[in-house]
Amino acid sequence: MSYVNILVEKKVNIGVIKINRPKYLNALNRDTIIELTKAVEELEKDKNIKVVLITGEGKAFIAGADIKQMNEMNPSEAKKFAEMGHKLLMKIEKSRLPFIAAINGYALGGGCEVLMACDIAIACASAKIGQPEINLGIHPGFGGTQRLPRIVGRSTAKYLLFTGEIIKADKALEMGLVDEVVEADKLIERCLEIAKTISSKGPVAVSLCKQAVNQGIELDLIRGENYEVEVFAETFATYDQKEGMKAFTEKREARFEGR
Repeated sequence: MSYVNILVEKKVNIGVIKINRPKYLNALNRDTIIELTKAVEELEKDKNIKVVLITGEGKAFIAGADIKQMNEMNPSEAKKFAEMGHKLLMKIEKSRLPFIAAINGYALGGGCEVLMACDIAIACASAKIGQPEINLGIHPGFGGTQRLPRIVGRSTAKYLLFTGEIIKADKALEMGLVDEVVEADKLIERCLEIAKTISSKGPVAVSLCKQAVNQGIELDLIRGENYEVEVFAETFATYDQKEGMKAFTEKREARFEGR
């Protein structure tokens, strides 16, 4: 389908979503969230797609939710808006596809929440990241109060949430909020390199691995291990498992088919 606020491109088996509202620093309004949700659904249905890259046009990844639009909301409208954001990020988190956030600039508020819902986050050295909603008299509404403490720890999350401090990419790396920092001119190249590596692996195993991590981290260790055993066993019902192990014994590259 055609989009107004985003660009969607398919590079062989890699989907690329670019938020394209540079005039507004790619702020998330209702229409952009709806388009992003549809784009995720579209790429999810395409069996040729194995990895998705999300980035922004211009000097921002996503500079937050659209404050001008939020300023006019009553509590009921704010609730619906937050539910839209949660629906989008849950689709990313529960997707069979790995999502890589290519953080090309400001990732604030909703932008930070989007990167946290992705599986891997790579930032350019000049990126600025944070949850500054407290400065507006509100707190995060797209999962920031929930995902941030799970990633950086409770006390660090509270510090960032309470102060609204915007941090540089290198500090975000130290906290584990991003996985790697590169120069701006190498960002997309590096993210595509990672995406190509992942896309060369067995899609079923990658998807089940993502599922095992995301589900298991919410469980205690014993139940998490039991869940891993069940998911591990599922891989042995696939063509890719047979092909992967056969290729290993034959000392050749595996030809995975995602089944």
